[in-house]
Amino acid sequence: MTQSLQWLNRLSEARAKAEFLKCCGSLNWARMMSEARPFVTLEDLLARANSLWQSMNEEDWLEAFRSHPKIGEQKASAAQSEQAQNWSKQEQSGTAGADTATRAALAAGNQEYEKRFGFIFIVCATGKASDEMLAILNSRLRNDLEAELSVAAEEQRKITRLRLEKLLNE
Repeated sequence: MTQSLQWLNRLSEARAKAEFLKCCGSLNWARMMSEARPFVTLEDLLARANSLWQSMNEEDWLEAFRSHPKIGEQKASAAQSEQAQNWSKQEQSGTAGADTATRAALAAGNQEYEKRFGFIFIVCATGKASDEMLAILNSRLRNDLEAELSVAAEEQRKITRLRLEKLLNE
């Protein structure tokens, strides 16, 4: 067992929940992850995280989505820890050098998406350039609500996995 897993396993339930909330903004998911400890390996933790995420309901998913800023923006609608804000900024670094037209298209696309689906456009932005994120956004606007909710939940799962790895590597 790694030292970082030992650290995570030894935290109080409240502190562990707070750490898990940095990775995924669903209170139920964070609580269940805290209760699922101890984790023996990283693979054990990631498998449990995936399993619990897939067992969550739509409201839990939407709650998690609200903990992210819109693509191209800095502030989420729900409160975020400083570490989660920094991770969001790193994850969206592909938008930092976007030209004015791309930034405007992302803002307009974000608005259209939220109006259509009722939640923010969420994508695992790590390693993606702004034009790639814009193309993904435009493509996903063609989905129906049920399909899009499923795609967005999968994107959140990917983000959560990356953040769990970051949490244990910092």
